[in-house]
Amino acid sequence: MTHADPAPVPAPAANDRSGLLESLRWRKFPVLDDGFVALVDSMGDDGSVVQAARVSYGEGTRKVSDDRQLIRYLLRHAHTTPFEMAELKFVVRVPMDCWRQWIRHRTASVNEYSTRYSLAIDSMQATHDDEWRSQAANNRQGSAGYLPRDAGHKLSQSETELQSLARRVYEERLEAGIAREQARKDLPLATYTEAYWKINLHNLLHFLALRMDSHAQLEIRRYAETIGQEIVKPLFPLVWEAFIDYRVEAIRLTRLDQELIRRLAKQAGGRGMPATQADFMAVQDPSWKGLERCRERDECLLKLVNLGLVNPSNP
Repeated sequence: MTHADPAPVPAPAANDRSGLLESLRWRKFPVLDDGFVALVDSMGDDGSVVQAARVSYGEGTRKVSDDRQLIRYLLRHAHTTPFEMAELKFVVRVPMDCWRQWIRHRTASVNEYSTRYSLAIDSMQATHDDEWRSQAANNRQGSAGYLPRDAGHKLSQSETELQSLARRVYEERLEAGIAREQARKDLPLATYTEAYWKINLHNLLHFLALRMDSHAQLEIRRYAETIGQEIVKPLFPLVWEAFIDYRVEAIRLTRLDQELIRRLAKQAGGRGMPATQADFMAVQDPSWKGLERCRERDECLLKLVNLGLVNPSNP
């Protein structure tokens, strides 16, 4: 299938971008109940990516390809180095359990608030009655639907009691002269922490692609969506457009996927598409046969459903 390119996104003029940057700097975008992300500073723009890409070719390439097309080419073909020429620095307030996932991205410079030196932030993430999620049956690290509100109410009550007790014990230890580094040890992972986080645009896009995905935990997904939509999109409109087209809303077809599609099309013959799930199972990759559970097969089926090649309601 082919799709026409969307209308070009105009790059902001230099003076417009300067005003935009100033309007974004230190502006706290709220996330969760007491978290936030704020841009501290930014170096570079769409033009910085283009400039870095053209350094090998000189000014002459400006007559061949405009900035938008060049950025789209770079991202489409994973030429990532030019995107490393731009950097962004953030300050974030995030629950510690969410921060544990965040800090696994080892491609940024980080300086976190120290509870050895300072008092722990007096704020913990609260879960509202309608926000408790059940464990997903087919994904050990994921969640499914939401619990009924009445069941959630009891959980929220016990959460409040636990967090209040933990904070009280922490403060009692401090009043008794216990060292901050030891007094903090029983604080819940719901406790908010703050950190400066500096990262280049290439690594930031990789972070966003993973953490904006529907399979990412909801809490960190909210942070990624806020960073992307509220900060990266306005500062790098051409890069963001290409990122959405070629990373966020793209589908990757593996060799096995492509071969299955060819077999499926051949089997369908004059009957046309979409095929049934039985058709899909009949032409599945030999390595998947006999497996009661196969994530690769499930992912392939979902791709074909999204492409309209398999009808999920027709087994």
